[in-house]
Amino acid sequence: MIGNMNEKINYEQLNGLDLAYYGDAVYEVYIRQHLLAKGITKPAMLQREATKYVSAKSHAALYELIQADDIYTETEKKYFKRGRNANSHTKAKNTDVVTYRISTGFEAVMGYLGASGQTERLEEIISWIYKQVESGRTVNHGTTK
Repeated sequence: MIGNMNEKINYEQLNGLDLAYYGDAVYEVYIRQHLLAKGITKPAMLQREATKYVSAKSHAALYELIQADDIYTETEKKYFKRGRNANSHTKAKNTDVVTYRISTGFEAVMGYLGASGQTERLEEIISWIYKQVESGRTVNHGTTK
């Protein structure tokens, strides 16, 4: 178990960047666990595979599919917008501003689900994500070649 999971986060009061900060960590743990469980143990391979899930470009490609498949609930859409529209003072690395903002929105939804204790829903979305990446569906949306 990571940290004191009995500590409650007042997610309703967090801004989009705070939710994205938390969501980035929540999501990253799921992805790392998934890759290790698949038997990938070489650092270079782990990094290459992780990028298919955790880069800003992969988040943007996944979000396109989330929209196409109508995955998010109305509440999740609200938290996505809270993250996407947040005024970040940091500059996007290796991507354009639009992609970076979509990625921030994607992470904010992960943060919202994690902080609100909606583990079942979080895992439902993450399982869907595994299937999209592993079926190659994100390749057509610009994440990998």
